[in-house]
Amino acid sequence: MKNLFYTLFLAVVITGCSNNSSRSKVSAPQDYNKFLAANDTRTTSPYFELWNSKITEDSVQLPSFGVVAGEYNRFFESTGNIQFLKQAEKALKKAVEIANIDKEKYYRSLARNYISQHRFKEAKIYADSASLSGPGITANQHLLFDVYMELGEYEEAESILKQFADPYDFNYMIRAAKWNDFKGDLDRTIMFMEKAKEKAEASKNRELLLWVYSNLGDYHGHAGQINDSYKHYLKTLEIEPTNAYAKKGIAWIIYSHEDNPDEALRILDSILTGHNSPDIHLLKAEIAHYKKDEKLQNSSLQNFWQLMEKEQYGEMYNSYKIELYSAEPQNKLKAQHLAEVEVGNRATPETYQLLALANLNNGNKEKALKIIETQVQDKTYEPSALLTMAKIFKVNRLEERVHPLKEELMEAGYELGPVTFAEIQAL
Repeated sequence: MKNLFYTLFLAVVITGCSNNSSRSKVSAPQDYNKFLAANDTRTTSPYFELWNSKITEDSVQLPSFGVVAGEYNRFFESTGNIQFLKQAEKALKKAVEIANIDKEKYYRSLARNYISQHRFKEAKIYADSASLSGPGITANQHLLFDVYMELGEYEEAESILKQFADPYDFNYMIRAAKWNDFKGDLDRTIMFMEKAKEKAEASKNRELLLWVYSNLGDYHGHAGQINDSYKHYLKTLEIEPTNAYAKKGIAWIIYSHEDNPDEALRILDSILTGHNSPDIHLLKAEIAHYKKDEKLQNSSLQNFWQLMEKEQYGEMYNSYKIELYSAEPQNKLKAQHLAEVEVGNRATPETYQLLALANLNNGNKEKALKIIETQVQDKTYEPSALLTMAKIFKVNRLEERVHPLKEELMEAGYELGPVTFAEIQAL
């Protein structure tokens, strides 16, 4: 069970702070308690009802489909209910089918829907279709960059990024931040995000502010600036009190940095009253494992697997499932098969490290080493990938490669969490 959960919180990509001996309390319940009671996740609105009423079986009311899809996306983000994301897909597919004007706009929206579903190759098809439609060149470039990054086609992503480079443009800033994070240059990442924050605050655009504050919560945590991370999650909640992502970020700080698992669980339970997302159950399972609460751990995992029975989730949680299968002797081959599927979906260093780990757990240590050396080493700075590398080097008796990785991983205790920190120490 030791290595079961070390990638569970990649949805909040935060690393930093060296180890549990250097904790300092940054949170206070009075800061966030008022937000924990805010779980009014409405799944309708007069605006939605108005436009939805215009859609009939043979409807050609094009604007209705776009508006309704946007509302379904909003409902998905607020509730975590996958059905809303699928309903948005259905509306957008109809819009693409009937559109004679602004077709590229609906191509882009459908591509982004597929990104959310981890259907990256299909997203690329619609991103290309948008580009071929002509108008909206810059918006198409933004989308293509995002798709290329998800697919692990980094040379193409860099080429596209250069085409719309503008140091004063918000959309360039946030993508330059993402690119520099991928390259391991965290100082430049935060610099670009801080500039994007200035733009968002000047515009007073609610959606941009939510995006910037929540992502700065991640990046400051990644830099070990836990207090700044915490403050940005609070800023997110001040705008949107029901924001599950920010609440989960605060829960992680309290669990991993402050070593207060019970308070972290209280926050996660408050999220689940209105937002039933699979990754929240997995985080609860990790914390329960840390607390040695086997009953809670098992029930949390059971809740995750019950959600996974819904076909609508498709490939969205493959990486989590690979980790879970890998820890179960009867499912190790299933983990390897699923890792091969995931590499087929997007050939990134992160998916290859999952394939390497699955091979290692199935006794294929030489094959695991080859995957690491050709597809992972020097291609990613993610601690989870570095940990897999260290394990594989150790099993292959390459101790001289293990020690530098261990030193680096000792600085990544915050992201990987206390369950895995003990594993790092034992390398």
